[in-house]
Amino acid sequence: MPEHRTKIGVAITAFEAAPFIGACLSSLLASRDVDLRVVVVDNASPDDTCGAIRRWAVDHLDRAAFTEAEADAIACTDSWLTLLKSPVNGGFAHGTNRALELLMADPSIALFWVLNPDCEARHDTAAHYARAGTDGNFALMGGRTLYANHPDTVQTDGGRVSRWTGVCQSVNLGKPAADTAPPPVETLDFITGANCVASRAFLEQAGLMAEHYFLYYEEVDWAMRRAALPLRHVPEAIVHHLAGATIGSGTHQRRPSAFANYFNYRNRMRFLHRFSPQSVPLALVHAAAKAGQLILKGAWDEAGGLARGALGLSPPRAVRARLSAEAQALAFGAKSSVRVRTH
Repeated sequence: MPEHRTKIGVAITAFEAAPFIGACLSSLLASRDVDLRVVVVDNASPDDTCGAIRRWAVDHLDRAAFTEAEADAIACTDSWLTLLKSPVNGGFAHGTNRALELLMADPSIALFWVLNPDCEARHDTAAHYARAGTDGNFALMGGRTLYANHPDTVQTDGGRVSRWTGVCQSVNLGKPAADTAPPPVETLDFITGANCVASRAFLEQAGLMAEHYFLYYEEVDWAMRRAALPLRHVPEAIVHHLAGATIGSGTHQRRPSAFANYFNYRNRMRFLHRFSPQSVPLALVHAAAKAGQLILKGAWDEAGGLARGALGLSPPRAVRARLSAEAQALAFGAKSSVRVRTH
């Protein structure tokens, strides 16, 4: 009898991903010893992301069947690659949830890999995840994420979050991969949303990602809802990540943009209000100190984004201008504070 191959569903949310989505898909197609079903949700990208995906699909039709549909117009798919086109940029969780909903309709998929479009997996990454997640008795599972431009340097081995300030820490950030041991999994609080595998048991228990953050803290919130299901870390499952290629996230060598600061600090407060409300005053003091540090460095725009986000104010004009009018209504409107998706 042929050997059973684990089927993994891959959920990718893309926005302005034309320069790198093809490399991401090619790395997944090279995966060995597993069957993948990849769903890419394009969040109304103004660039040629959809065109780049179509061209990649045409070039690989001999190995990867392709389906394209509007985000809410398809209930199931058996194609290797499915492109869902969202009419509006609803944020990271919105796109991820649409992909997860479609993948969950296939009962043969037990593992759901949330992956950023600026990531490239090694040929054995998916197989390592499949072996580590065979029993399905876990919530979220992560591997070692390295910087794509510095492949000998760790971006994250998982995350920790302070219950006092809401500050998130990427474990082993900036450390040399060859000389750095993976962390004990019991010391982790969450798995990075750039490279994270969820079990079906977790999705059925906790539901999908909360959409009220729009950007940042979705995966931290998700992990906090895991109840008794544990996290897992699979250091052999390696992914290379460009890290904030679209939104200007900070790295160990780059300061976060005003756009990144606004959502990061706004969502930090939303997260604390939900999971540790007594810590909000201290978190505001911490945010004020960070804004002061940026001002002393002359980074006024970044400080402004931070301060307005932490205080729950409307975003700076430059931050708002990064999004379409439809996306602004979701990212900054009143409904964005209460909308949470369940399966």
